[in-house]
Amino acid sequence: MSADLIVEVVRSGFVESVHRAWVFALDAGGAPMAVHGDVAAAASPRSSMKPLQALGMLRAGLRLDGELLALACASHSGEDFHVEGVAKILASAGLDESALKCPEDLPADPATAHRVLRGGGGPARITMNCSGKHAAMLATCVINGWSTAEYLHPAHPLQRAIRSTAEELTGERVAATGVDGCGAPLYFGSMAGVARAFRAFPLAEPGTHERRIADAMRAHPEWTSGTSRPEATLMRAVPGLMLKAGAEAFDAFAFEDGRAATVKILDGGQRARVPVTVATLRALGLGLDAPDLDTLATPPQFGGGRPVGEVRVRGQV
Repeated sequence: MSADLIVEVVRSGFVESVHRAWVFALDAGGAPMAVHGDVAAAASPRSSMKPLQALGMLRAGLRLDGELLALACASHSGEDFHVEGVAKILASAGLDESALKCPEDLPADPATAHRVLRGGGGPARITMNCSGKHAAMLATCVINGWSTAEYLHPAHPLQRAIRSTAEELTGERVAATGVDGCGAPLYFGSMAGVARAFRAFPLAEPGTHERRIADAMRAHPEWTSGTSRPEATLMRAVPGLMLKAGAEAFDAFAFEDGRAATVKILDGGQRARVPVTVATLRALGLGLDAPDLDTLATPPQFGGGRPVGEVRVRGQV
């Protein structure tokens, strides 16, 4: 196990906080080229597992492509087009939002949430960030004649199929099963296993389920996150990149030539996640000519409305 990567939060020249990060990166040939931390230990990838969940659904007969397939992999911001897309997935299965079993929540996009509240609305299942995945799960159940009432139970045929897919792609047995924030089963696996799994998506042959997911996410990055989210900025800045963030500061990504990585901030600090991901991309030789990544690499810290510091990765990935 190699040393943790250090992320410093600097204000007025003073290091006021420190985060620790684990990183596992693979070169184009699939060999490890950067390892920080115990990347073989069981980890909680959270929503970074959504492409694997979507793959399990496609293998079980789900029929989605393009924007709606990207939405099935999303932790979306609840913007209008996200909500409309979720409604389309549900309607294709003869369902509406009452079938969703994810928690009620406001849109993650602040402007959209404020508009909902000003209009007298409130939290709803369809605006919860995982509703695209849940709608796709329900549609998969309808196609197969499976119960839609119990689709989140770990023993449900849908969840068994997803678990089998996760184990196949990571090359590992699921270390543990928990409950994600949206209520769906959460399968724990190592950072190394998740990186190997992500690598399989863009390397797959055109037309395969894996490649369809990679192509949908890369073509429609705002559908997997939001119009102003850093995940979308990263994928737009590095053409050929497939990336999915997860709660508690987990990131997983793969490039079209097989370079791939996972990132985990140990204390769950989201402000450290993107700088470490950008540093890892650049260590792999990706995004070096993308100025859009500079601010994400060292996000400013403000005092009195002006920049007085930054979040920075110490040393090399």
